Amino acid sequence: MSQDKKYATCSFDPQKESLFEKRKEQVITMGVCENLEPKRVFAYFEEICGIPHGSGNTKAISDYCVSFAKEHNLRWIQDESNNVIIFKDGSKGYEDSEPVIIQGHMDMVCEKENHVEIDFEKDGLKLYVDGDFLKAEGTTLGGDDGIAVAYALAILEDDSLPHPPLEVVLTVDEEIGLLGAESIDLSMLKGRKLLNIDSDEEGIFLTSCAGGLRADCRMPVSRTETEGMEYELLVTGLKGGHSGSEIHKERGNAVMLLGRVLYELRQSGSFSLETLSGGLKDNAIPREAKALILVSEEDSKELLSTVERLNKTLKQEYRSSDEGVTVSCRKLEQKKAQTLTDASLIRILFMLRAMPFGVQNMSTEIQGLVETSLNPGIMTLAEEEFFLCFSVRSSVTSRKYELTERLAFITEFLGGELEMHGDYPAWEYEPQSQVRGLMAETYRDLFQEEPKLQAIHAGLECGILSGKIEHLDAISFGPNNYDIHTPQERLSISSTEKVWKLILEFLKRSHL
Repeated sequence: MSQDKKYATCSFDPQKESLFEKRKEQVITMGVCENLEPKRVFAYFEEICGIPHGSGNTKAISDYCVSFAKEHNLRWIQDESNNVIIFKDGSKGYEDSEPVIIQGHMDMVCEKENHVEIDFEKDGLKLYVDGDFLKAEGTTLGGDDGIAVAYALAILEDDSLPHPPLEVVLTVDEEIGLLGAESIDLSMLKGRKLLNIDSDEEGIFLTSCAGGLRADCRMPVSRTETEGMEYELLVTGLKGGHSGSEIHKERGNAVMLLGRVLYELRQSGSFSLETLSGGLKDNAIPREAKALILVSEEDSKELLSTVERLNKTLKQEYRSSDEGVTVSCRKLEQKKAQTLTDASLIRILFMLRAMPFGVQNMSTEIQGLVETSLNPGIMTLAEEEFFLCFSVRSSVTSRKYELTERLAFITEFLGGELEMHGDYPAWEYEPQSQVRGLMAETYRDLFQEEPKLQAIHAGLECGILSGKIEHLDAISFGPNNYDIHTPQERLSISSTEKVWKLILEFLKRSHL
């Protein structure tokens, strides 16, 4: 960490009548972003970080955006899902130009390090500046996609900027299946040019994306009383990451690795399984997983030996992608507990060893692009049920469903059932795009750099929005934001400023 590291804890008071009454005073008090450029973008971003806005907890951030619109006398719509649309007329000389839609999502993925005490339902984030990066202490930052909201509010606030009529669309629950985009009514919009600010590599402009869904696998289990020495098994030290944009990096999945550990233990000795858990989000590669097991005294030595062997093996296998991976075992106490019957344990081990995960197919049309993948992101073991949740992605619709059918077949074979949620379509490439051409030209002129046009394996809202708005011409982009969906997330300050200049210049040129 650099020595210019500066901290502030953001906070949000839901009891305020107006969320904007003390906005300037709050920014001065918080102070972390006060010297960052562009000032108003980072000022709004800091305020957003003070408002709890994890997926499924978006009422406060939605109301904040509505309060902004009211304060600035802008027309707005807020629907029952908490999606918000804000309208602003074109500036002088742009009144009759075709509207431009600026779009992003309000929710963030809430991940934290184990030692961090935070209630994401109530608490703001603790921000700090580290060199060129803005970070949150021990948690995700929410630059995905809070920076889009901050850009939009800063543009809407400034009456000096030249721009066509603006239609700002801020959706919710993107991170758990693009639910806001699915539910929002966009029939009132007149714009056909969409800027989706939800990409994390500056200079790379996305032109298509994969479709996806969430698959919940549930399997009943039975228990019996067992006595033995209780041990805690842990798989830790993995990097995790976004299950779409980083799935090709072959990072370890803690859920599946713990399944491998338990399988190996079963091969070398006997144990009873008490609890099992791992991962927090279906679209984040799990970084940690834990099991509590009971072992007889005669099997304890073999348990420790197997764990030590697997720890060395995994460190060797993942030395490039996850050098910190660790398998550990901690002795707890002699006890009696309700553990899984042998038949239930075998079914869980079969599922964890037989289920596919990671990259399944690479595109045969676009070199280096992942076509189909899946990520087991959440694992829990309740009293009577084992639960394993997958994020399934593919740019080929038939393969998305074929892969889901494989999961269903294995789950049903083991006596369980699969339920699908949040099914969203792929965003298909548009050969003729005025937005893409103008954006590439603007980027080239401003920075003397050649823009890169790419497809992405992660899901974007452009696919759903294209189905709601006929002849929509869309592009997705954003500033450099590294390790999203992990506590190591960091937003580049200099890149945020470059993208700000790019957006303003695009809007300025968009009436031509």
